[in-house]
Amino acid sequence: MSIPGDIGVTAPSGSAATLRTSAGPRVVTVGETMAMMRSGTIGSLAHLPGVDISLGGAESNLAIGLRRLDVPVAWISRIGEDPLGTRVAREIRAEGVEVHCAVDPTRPTGLMIKSRPTGTTTRVDYYRAGSAASALTPEDLPPGLIEQAEILHVSGITPLLSETAHATNVAAIQRAVAAGVQVSLDVNYRSRLGSRERLAELLGEIIDQVDIVFGGPEELSILAPHVDESDHRGLLQALAAGSGRQVVVKLGADGGAALAAGGIFEAPGHRIDVVDTVGAGDAFVAGYLSAQLDGLDVPARLARANACGALACTTPGDWEGAPRLQDLDAVLAGGADPVSR
Repeated sequence: MSIPGDIGVTAPSGSAATLRTSAGPRVVTVGETMAMMRSGTIGSLAHLPGVDISLGGAESNLAIGLRRLDVPVAWISRIGEDPLGTRVAREIRAEGVEVHCAVDPTRPTGLMIKSRPTGTTTRVDYYRAGSAASALTPEDLPPGLIEQAEILHVSGITPLLSETAHATNVAAIQRAVAAGVQVSLDVNYRSRLGSRERLAELLGEIIDQVDIVFGGPEELSILAPHVDESDHRGLLQALAAGSGRQVVVKLGADGGAALAAGGIFEAPGHRIDVVDTVGAGDAFVAGYLSAQLDGLDVPARLARANACGALACTTPGDWEGAPRLQDLDAVLAGGADPVSR
């Protein structure tokens, strides 16, 4: 099924359903987004009577976060020819993200189920083996799209989905480098998809072409196994050594740090009443990249990143709490907001 014009919900098999913005995207990202079923109350899914439906995926979380910060952005992926795939594309498109999404008639849209077994724990179960997005290929990358952007953003999730998905990441990066487009990588390790050693091997094929690396200490240590993950400054120095790249470490409640512009910069986190931490790292990256695109210096990038990550934790959902610029203005100016210092 297809709808004429640029507002298609789905598209013919193997083609792309696309919403184009008036200006080209400044950031392009590629990766899987899954439909999400999440419990609205605390307790085991073995007993709860119902769930809500949403969606989640690191790359689309980032895309939505950037778009809310007024950055034109495009997201590339694949979905199944099913109602959940239609919902995924529709929701992301509704946030103003330019969607390039092939529709696969033979594979389902991936599914994640998120619950809160207790008031202090979150459980995420994935049903993504054999999903439409696991069949990503370099042919799913639209001609000319990456080349017109300023930043290509990828994650360590996509390479672990399948060999063809890894090849898609590699092809996207090669096209970006050839066009002089910066490459941003969030390590974003998912242990259920593969081992740390396997991810290190896959990312080792592309790390020399990456301009900005993001990750928590335990994730950055995948790329620098000789450095203790408790030494975040050592990790920054090891991954930036001789490369000229920026390296940014996400420290959660302790804020963040970056090695860029010839020095190491650190910024404290915010004290908040946490509702849901999933997606906070994606919001952090969106804040940092948007600040860079706005021409802000490294301390200001970290300040915006920390504020974005904190605000994302104050509502349930992977992306729903991603802030807009006016929300950040209140936080960064010290005005009334949900962040207490």
